[in-house]
Amino acid sequence: MFGILQPCRHGTEKYGVDPGLRQSHMCGLCLGLRDGHGQLARSATNTDAVVLAVLTEAQAAAPAARRTAGPCPLRGMRTARVPVGTSAPVQLAATASLLLGSAKVADHIDDGDTRPRLHRPMRRVATGWAAGAHSRAAAIGLDIAPLVAAIEAQVAAEQRIAAGDDPADASALDELTHASRLCAAQFFAHTAVLADRPDNVEALRGAGAEFGRIAHLTDALTDYHADAAADRFNPLAATDTSPAEGYALVRESEHALRASLRSAGLTGLPALRWALLDPLKSTVRRVGRIIAPPPVASARQYPVSIGSTGQHPPLGPPRQPGVAESIQLILTQYCTGYACWAEHTRPCSGERKQSWADRGCDCPCDCSGCCDCGSCCGDGCCCDGCCCDGCGCDC
Repeated sequence: MFGILQPCRHGTEKYGVDPGLRQSHMCGLCLGLRDGHGQLARSATNTDAVVLAVLTEAQAAAPAARRTAGPCPLRGMRTARVPVGTSAPVQLAATASLLLGSAKVADHIDDGDTRPRLHRPMRRVATGWAAGAHSRAAAIGLDIAPLVAAIEAQVAAEQRIAAGDDPADASALDELTHASRLCAAQFFAHTAVLADRPDNVEALRGAGAEFGRIAHLTDALTDYHADAAADRFNPLAATDTSPAEGYALVRESEHALRASLRSAGLTGLPALRWALLDPLKSTVRRVGRIIAPPPVASARQYPVSIGSTGQHPPLGPPRQPGVAESIQLILTQYCTGYACWAEHTRPCSGERKQSWADRGCDCPCDCSGCCDCGSCCGDGCCCDGCCCDGCGCDC
């Protein structure tokens, strides 16, 4: 997963958050990856890692040191004030991006999503990013060895369960989501360590574990039918968990995450509500629409084709780019940061994708006038973004 959290731009006014905060951290992360690990590392930029940077700074007594970044075409050739590459928020976000990016590249290779001729250079990229994650983590006092071990153990678990060596039950699904839960728990908890807020560590660790399960199951639910068609491993299908049951687990984790943060009094942090809780509600809502039966003859049943913005019926399936074209797309769209702020083509599949900055903002209204209705049914289900999703109270 390269990010399921997309803070709504309307929410900055509602919560009194600087409208440029997210772009500042995203640019700081992108430039930090480039300066420390080369141009290609910019393609590892993870939008959820940007949220880690925001949360780290939100808890700290003072904002991270800033520097002036040079003009960039994606900012209209304007300069920007961004966190320095050695600051705690950038170091943590870079660690998460490189570690998860390395795992993502390896996953693409194992799933057969890339051409065999690219496997060797992609393995080298994954190895380099993993080494970079270790060096970044060491600089901020984070031990990621257990996280790497959990990721490697998950690969073995997938192979064992896919071969039918283990019974398909709830414990098997817990095993498959363990790495995601552990990684997210450690990264969330370390935001409090870096901000010198030890009282927040355990609450954020618990919230991170729930977020990790949400991220893993959201990926599985989104790809459920595509994985079946391509005969790829899917944790839900492999454990005989129906999409409806998977969605119930997502909602369960969202409620547990909010309860964990509420117990520590963290839900009052404006940046946390804007960067984590509201976009998480949007993510859960989108997943609910994914598992709902699509209307007959709806264009949304089919993959978005090349050249489509997702707002019109597709013209045909995506065309997988060749090796040379894939390399060109990586160099021009990912290594330059173009994919962060503009619609682009995925090098592996040929699908057209929204910019990373715009994905997930499906709020139809101006949230500046949203009510702050509190917890109307005891679970905090509609205290965030209540006017944007109809405040259904269906928890």
